[in-house]
Amino acid sequence: MIADNMVKLVAGSSAIRAMFEEGQKMAAKYGAENVYDFSLGNPSVEPPIEIKEAFIKVLNEEKPNLVHGYMNNQGYPDVRKRIADSVNAKFDTKFTENNIVMTVGAAGGLNVILKTLLNPGDEVMTFAPFFGEYRNYVNNFNGVLVEISPNTVDFQPNLAEFEERITDKTKAVIVNTPNNPTGVVYSEETIKKLAAILDAKSKEIGHPIYLISDEPYRELVYDGIEVPYITKYYNNTIVGYSFSKSLSLPGERLGYLVIPNELDYYNDVYQAACVANRILGFVNAPSLVQRAVSLCLDAKVDVEIYNRNRELLYNSLKDMGFECIKPQGAFYLFVKAKGGDDKAFSAQAKTHNLLIVPGSSFGCPGYCRLAYCVDYSTIERSLPAFKKLAEDYK
Repeated sequence: MIADNMVKLVAGSSAIRAMFEEGQKMAAKYGAENVYDFSLGNPSVEPPIEIKEAFIKVLNEEKPNLVHGYMNNQGYPDVRKRIADSVNAKFDTKFTENNIVMTVGAAGGLNVILKTLLNPGDEVMTFAPFFGEYRNYVNNFNGVLVEISPNTVDFQPNLAEFEERITDKTKAVIVNTPNNPTGVVYSEETIKKLAAILDAKSKEIGHPIYLISDEPYRELVYDGIEVPYITKYYNNTIVGYSFSKSLSLPGERLGYLVIPNELDYYNDVYQAACVANRILGFVNAPSLVQRAVSLCLDAKVDVEIYNRNRELLYNSLKDMGFECIKPQGAFYLFVKAKGGDDKAFSAQAKTHNLLIVPGSSFGCPGYCRLAYCVDYSTIERSLPAFKKLAEDYK
């Protein structure tokens, strides 16, 4: 007999994963070339060649007990220093290895920092639409996720409602930019306004409100867009980063937290995060991947491949009469559901072998997410199916 809480979680398991698994069944039935799976954000672009070379170099040249052994819970000191130096060079910051905690991906990092910060009943705020797993991550530590309703004009955060709903129970805020599922990048103006609200409200309620910036898509941006580095705008910012998308390594599970010295209670938060990494069962981030990735921090995936997909899918769907904003980053298109019911719309899409995810999973009913991190040919083949879907609603 499983825990009562897990019964609920199993029943409400990820719609994204459910759609992905459905796609595998459909591919076996209809042929993979006849199923157009836009459900899962699984990078289709190959990792940079430097990654493969770095893995081989580490395995051939470093001592086995260094490559495969335990280390400090927060990761190898030299790896953390290389990462701090890399961040400093990119964003004109002043971090050291003592501001970095290596984590098991961004998901592991978010769970580590939420374990570090939350008491039962503490509130964590986020802006819809948001990555649906935030609900589970906050629930893991008996916190309460407060969902701020979406601004569907441009999908920048709804700051008016946000300011009104902050209470003395508010412990943290999660932002995700470039955003999953919209691809929107939060502007510098938005970040400045958000920081001003947090500064004022922290003073008003008498304790810091921590801003957690979830950044797995930071390098995936288009048209010269720049993503503000939020520690430069608000002192109580903690950054969660992942190499899953920037280097196409989702299965290797490597990321890190940046915990700045300027953070209120920095020493307590940093030490607690190191302990949380261990007691959550991660112990430490994967050793071989730490060593290899640290040798090629300036390597990049070919973002132009995603941009080509973006242009084809966005322009084609707009021509067919679908409503959506053009994503500035990540690899998602957030499309308004024809008929207004996102679940019914995604079900109708499935009759044309199109797999898309209802926006309800992201706290934004009435829209659907399409992950365009697929082969260009998949998008080309899918266009007649999208045209048929549009015709279903004429």
